[in-house]
Amino acid sequence: MTRRLRATALVAATAMALTACSGDDSADDGSVELTMLAASYSDNTKRLWEEVITKFEDANPGVTVNLEIQSWENINDVIRTRVQTNEAPDILSIDAFAGYVEDDLLYSADELVSQETIDDFQDAFRENASVDGKQYGFPLFASARALFVNDDLLEQAGVEQPPTTWDELYDAAKAVTDSTDAYGYGLPLGSEESQAEAGIWFLGAGGGYGTPDEITVDTPQNLEAAQFMKRLYDDGLTQPDAGATQRTPMLDQFIQGRFGMAMGLPPIVGMIEEKNPDLNYSIVDIPTKDGEKVTLGVADHLMAFRNDEDKAEEIGAFFDFFYQPENYLSFVETEGFLPVTKSGAEESTNEAMEPFLELLPHAQFYPSTNPSWATAQAAMQSQIGLITAGNDPKQVLAAIQAEVDNA
Repeated sequence: MTRRLRATALVAATAMALTACSGDDSADDGSVELTMLAASYSDNTKRLWEEVITKFEDANPGVTVNLEIQSWENINDVIRTRVQTNEAPDILSIDAFAGYVEDDLLYSADELVSQETIDDFQDAFRENASVDGKQYGFPLFASARALFVNDDLLEQAGVEQPPTTWDELYDAAKAVTDSTDAYGYGLPLGSEESQAEAGIWFLGAGGGYGTPDEITVDTPQNLEAAQFMKRLYDDGLTQPDAGATQRTPMLDQFIQGRFGMAMGLPPIVGMIEEKNPDLNYSIVDIPTKDGEKVTLGVADHLMAFRNDEDKAEEIGAFFDFFYQPENYLSFVETEGFLPVTKSGAEESTNEAMEPFLELLPHAQFYPSTNPSWATAQAAMQSQIGLITAGNDPKQVLAAIQAEVDNA
């Protein structure tokens, strides 16, 4: 038997192993308590974690997981205070982890979980959860982008197939704009999340935002993408206020049939079911310059803190248990996101999410572990929309790059 706790073993040997490895701060009876702080995604989050924890505790006598849920509005302040006062939780569920790695506060994946669990993560998400080649974050679940298409509008416009390239998207958007009362493409370049919309186009040209070592906004590939977005706008194929349009209200308008096409997220599927279940739509791959598959991936993470007492084995057992498909998939799908494990994707029965799941292996990410990313994101949100106000895309990208370089 290996040192690693077997999360599914309901045997006395497991309890004995836990007793033997528990640290000085454990209870006299050898039991171990784990503290867990988790962000809330919905009204279901607390219940879902409690169900996982109950099953884990039943399978691992002697281990207790004490759960605390905080809103996204509060959790960053809460964890910052806990870390500063040396009261970090054993397990944290949040988005960013790199700052804690820099301060040497986290366990690495190979110190906690089985190789089977590590290998089960989608490769792109495992790499995104790593710093200097070592994995510290445990991807919780994913969000990716795909193209939502109003099938009725495209059919009315005589477009037989959803676009796969920029040229095809331009032609489809023009056909919808010319022959219906809808806009061809919804282009949200307002401050809400314009770095995501623009980033999708950057990736489609072979560009992006750079690496954890260097932020690169002003590149030939990104310029080509910005020029294409400007062309869509200048030729009247988008809404007239694209530079000030926020993502959320634009997607609400797509759901009501006001756009032929728009980039969307997995939760949009549920919004359509709620707000306009009669909408005839498809979810397809993001059109790119040359038709190559790509998507913008976003993942939140679990992480484990190196606190005074060594609880690596118990934490690892909990993570191994959580990522088993029968436990993990229900959690993810109830929250309306995508699984980041290969086994979860294979066993998912949510047909509406299949287009997103197929794109996950092609996901690329923000260089969020780069200290300058926050500056780049803010600059993109405030300035990229200027390309719809007559500004030269080259000058806009150069100004954004200058902010990053001077940060």
